[in-house]
Amino acid sequence: MVKIKQHDKILFIGDSITDVDRDRSNPNDLGKGYPLMIAAELQAGIPEEQLTFYNRGISGDKVIDLKKRWEEDCLNLNPDVVSILVGINDSSHQLNIDQRMNRDAIDQFEEDYRSLLKSLSQRTDAKVVLMEPFVLPHPKERMELREDLDHRIQIVRKMAREYQTDLIPLDGLFNAQGVKYGYPYFTGDDGIHPTVAGHGLIKEAWLNQLEF
Repeated sequence: MVKIKQHDKILFIGDSITDVDRDRSNPNDLGKGYPLMIAAELQAGIPEEQLTFYNRGISGDKVIDLKKRWEEDCLNLNPDVVSILVGINDSSHQLNIDQRMNRDAIDQFEEDYRSLLKSLSQRTDAKVVLMEPFVLPHPKERMELREDLDHRIQIVRKMAREYQTDLIPLDGLFNAQGVKYGYPYFTGDDGIHPTVAGHGLIKEAWLNQLEF
């Protein structure tokens, strides 16, 4: 569980699932997805804590892209809580390159992901929330990503164990809810980008990690 304290700075960082049309010229803009939902609920529900929220998601980013901007978009903010969601673009990029999973690319993903967490542990006291990348089998072509993405999900789980972070199993959560209520309800017609309901699912899962 992540313990929130007064005046904490909470950072959400990742790809388009975090970005969600935020105004990058405004460092305080939270976009239109789960970071905004989480901030709204916490700022309204516990105003006495005076929490600050940042969104540094960038559409299309892979883990190497986070690594390149980690100093500016993470470490320089000196956050108290860091929430990371990345990986689906790594899989789609790999599929575009040679249509198959590549062990070297998977190993590089692990190395780059570990470097993010290592720098956090060395230079900040931030509590960390790792979220699994996810994909739903609608449209059916999205299942081409499954083998590669499963390896990256396992790396995220490994990093959570290694660095003793919180872990939110989004791939399982999204697929379980998709089976019950229909995949498009949570990711529309592309199997990746959440609908309002999908962002709400992430928000609920994230808030369930907190204690006060």
